[in-house]
Amino acid sequence: MNAVGARPVRAWRRSRVRVVAFLAVLGPGLITASADNDAQGITTYSLAGARYGYSLLWLLLFVVVSLAVTQEIGARLGIVTGKGLASLIRERFGVRLAAAAMVLMLIANLGTTAAEFAGIAAALEIFGVSRFISVPLAAAAVFLLISRGSYRRVERVFLVLSALYISYIISAFLAHPDWSEAFHGLTSPHVEPTLPFMVMAVAIVGTTVTPWGQFFLQAYVVDKDLGLENIGYERADVFAGALVQGVVAASIIVATAATIFVTGLTIVDAKDAALALEPLAGRFAETLFAFGLLNAGFLAAGILPLSTSYAVCEAGGFEMGIDRSAREAPVFYGVFAFSILFGAVLVLLPGVPLVPVLFLSATINGVLLTPILVYVYVLANDRPLMGEHRNGKLSNVLAMFTIVMLALMSVALLATLFIH
Repeated sequence: MNAVGARPVRAWRRSRVRVVAFLAVLGPGLITASADNDAQGITTYSLAGARYGYSLLWLLLFVVVSLAVTQEIGARLGIVTGKGLASLIRERFGVRLAAAAMVLMLIANLGTTAAEFAGIAAALEIFGVSRFISVPLAAAAVFLLISRGSYRRVERVFLVLSALYISYIISAFLAHPDWSEAFHGLTSPHVEPTLPFMVMAVAIVGTTVTPWGQFFLQAYVVDKDLGLENIGYERADVFAGALVQGVVAASIIVATAATIFVTGLTIVDAKDAALALEPLAGRFAETLFAFGLLNAGFLAAGILPLSTSYAVCEAGGFEMGIDRSAREAPVFYGVFAFSILFGAVLVLLPGVPLVPVLFLSATINGVLLTPILVYVYVLANDRPLMGEHRNGKLSNVLAMFTIVMLALMSVALLATLFIH
């Protein structure tokens, strides 16, 4: 073969090598971003579309950029240092600050884990399955998946569950939305100076860019043992995950805006949204929406307790990792089991005010997020720690913009509360 003919072959081989390398790295970014569309998130997006139509779609652009920026920094921190975020906070800022952050995150994560099991229960109740059957079975399945599986097996399951979010994209098309109105909502920022609107806007951001997501992604990257040669591929993984998250969130808002909002119906959660879709968009749309809720609940019911286990063990210096046995990492699996048990039992207890519990967990997440992102920002700019892989100018500008915007949104929410 002459030199001219060999060039396309070499180019094809290089492309194939890059694709194989990317697929080997693929996982942490896509899984973490998919889990951000958890049962609590789906409920938030459903309420946004049902109450405000397409007018909050523009906020998802900020969400996607913020998620991509913050998680890229977290992934880079994990790859370069070989340590999780809790470990770095303990070493850089001291044991007390690390312990305080862990206590707040533990409280928030326990409440959010309950939300995931509530989502599983709500989804299967649509098909006539009692929560007293669905929740214990789901809790047992999640525990067995993590405690009896290897890292690669668990990651494959998580990736499959992440792919099943396509059900929401299909639901959006089945709802026959006004795409010109949806495009206007995406490109034309709309703000209402009212308490419900501000709460909804903060909830959309807060349910997606989360403290647990930062801890989980960095710990997951470390657990996967990615090297410096994988930074570029992991960056692509994170960006792809953020984009997929935005598309799924937009699909949920579009589906509920095109059906529930235009008919003036009232819903209180994602289960109501699924049931409302049947007379408006057909039985298939309702089934897909309910299936998406079930899938989201199961995925996040595994990842939330994992993020808690990673963070607690990092902060305390305990052995951790999915590839380790319960005997090798007793604290890791103990925290994981406790988180699952707490979340499942809370959903099954009669008379427990689940909504206030979930609101409290979301509020703590919102309070905790800004200082956590400040920690991440400082660590990513630490020259001795990061060397040539520290933040560049663009990363710093985007990260600071995200931190400032989140802080301003929290202040605006508080101001609205006092005014009202």
